[in-house]
Amino acid sequence: MTTVKDIYNYIDNAAPFATQVEWDNAGLLVGSADDTVTKAVMALDVTKGVASLAAEIGAELIISHHPIIFNPVKRLQKGSALYTCAQNGISVISAHTNFDRAPQGINTNLCARLSLKNVRPVEDTFIVIGELEQEMNTRDFARFVGETLEVSGLRYTDSSKRIKTVAVGGGACDEYLPQAMQLADCFVTGEVKYHIMLEAAEKDYCIISAGHYETESESFLMLRDQISKAFPD
Repeated sequence: MTTVKDIYNYIDNAAPFATQVEWDNAGLLVGSADDTVTKAVMALDVTKGVASLAAEIGAELIISHHPIIFNPVKRLQKGSALYTCAQNGISVISAHTNFDRAPQGINTNLCARLSLKNVRPVEDTFIVIGELEQEMNTRDFARFVGETLEVSGLRYTDSSKRIKTVAVGGGACDEYLPQAMQLADCFVTGEVKYHIMLEAAEKDYCIISAGHYETESESFLMLRDQISKAFPD
């Protein structure tokens, strides 16, 4: 019989919650570690729709990337995702920055989606480096990223560089542009602020802003196969 604690411990072993950054709130955020789990829902965010789905199908657990509780809760509003989880006895485990930086976490999975080889982490950052099988020009690589991640529209700087080595940081990682450009020909991330995109263009850096959801959602959900195998019941 699988419990919430069993699944928490499994995730903790793969992506230790102790490695989350100090501003984060990853971990078991709703419910009891002792509750039995026969069905779980995985999602990037615990939205009202996700919480309602979990309640509808009788799931005892939601596993999310972004924490359901990030800032202090001053009011528990009826109909909110948090209220629905509490009302229906649904536990929530959120694996956020600990999973971003895990060896088989968000960024490693994103590299796999982009078919990058020789993947390696960059020390003291949330980014990893990988290599394309064959180099591309900027436009072809941007098109490849958009098609592969199913991005409806992305922004990129049209650098003169040929792209072979790629830095990857799912979600919001644009602060690591300087480190990325020291080690790679292009930086793929989710969100890029306007002034950082402008700076990259002026320095002939290739940076691709492919969307927070698009870079993280499926990269997080790749964890589901591992959990299903570990807990077949």
